[in-house]
Amino acid sequence: MSQKNRSKPLSSSDIRGPEAHFDAYCEDERECRSNSGEAFDEALFDEAVKLAKRKLRVRMKRSVK
Repeated sequence: MSQKNRSKPLSSSDIRGPEAHFDAYCEDERECRSNSGEAFDEALFDEAVKLAKRKLRVRMKRSVK
C-alpha cells in the first residue's frame, strides 16, 4: 500500500491511556512485519487495528459510566 493511501495515525497527544499504548504497539508491529520479508497485507492489518481500536473505545466508554 502506498504511503499516500494510508490514513495518518493519530498523534500520541490525540489519544491517551490504553489506546495510546495499543497504537504504539501497532506501529511497531507494522514496521516489524513490513521489514520481515514475508507476505504482509497492510490493508488487512489496518482494518484489524481499526476494529480493535473501535472495540477498545467502546469498552473505555462503558467503564467510565
